[in-house]
Amino acid sequence: MSLMTMPSPFPAAGHPATPLTRADLDLMPDDGRRYELIDGNLLVSPAPVPQHQRAVGAIYRLLYAACPEDLEAFFAPVDVVLGPATVLQPDLLVARRDDFSERDLPVAPLLAVEVLSPSTRRFDLMVKWSTYQDAGCAAYWVVDPDTPSLIAWELRDGAYVQVAKVTGDESAHLTSPFEVTVIPANLFCR
Repeated sequence: MSLMTMPSPFPAAGHPATPLTRADLDLMPDDGRRYELIDGNLLVSPAPVPQHQRAVGAIYRLLYAACPEDLEAFFAPVDVVLGPATVLQPDLLVARRDDFSERDLPVAPLLAVEVLSPSTRRFDLMVKWSTYQDAGCAAYWVVDPDTPSLIAWELRDGAYVQVAKVTGDESAHLTSPFEVTVIPANLFCR
């Protein structure tokens, strides 16, 4: 993943580079990369590798099977619009069905999940973590295929608190946004 501040196609008078917006993001090519914005800065990620997608699929199946009818689980790409200059696409998300527009999720999800990769690790663990926390996303998980492991945080009094950290065959029984048990080693089985 790379972080770039690119000049807007519509620069403000007297400013050589203005923060990008959702409108600018809509002009990005459909080339297999993931384009996201955080505070007007463009993040570009390469297409994920099979191991990453294997984990995404396994987590989606767990979430889908446990998801109550009033909620919905999605995998990327689905835009999560947290402001005019912040648009993210978590690897997976859970949100209230009623919160989705025809185009995107215009509010913080109840759960955002990122599967780490070498190009996204730092952003997922620091930048996205704090962006989701500040936006009021109730739960945030990161899955590390290298270990394999899962770390889960829940929002309490406006700050993330770690509620689970498991590796390999250990299990995490999570309750937000609904009850589900995750065993990291099972996420990478073929």
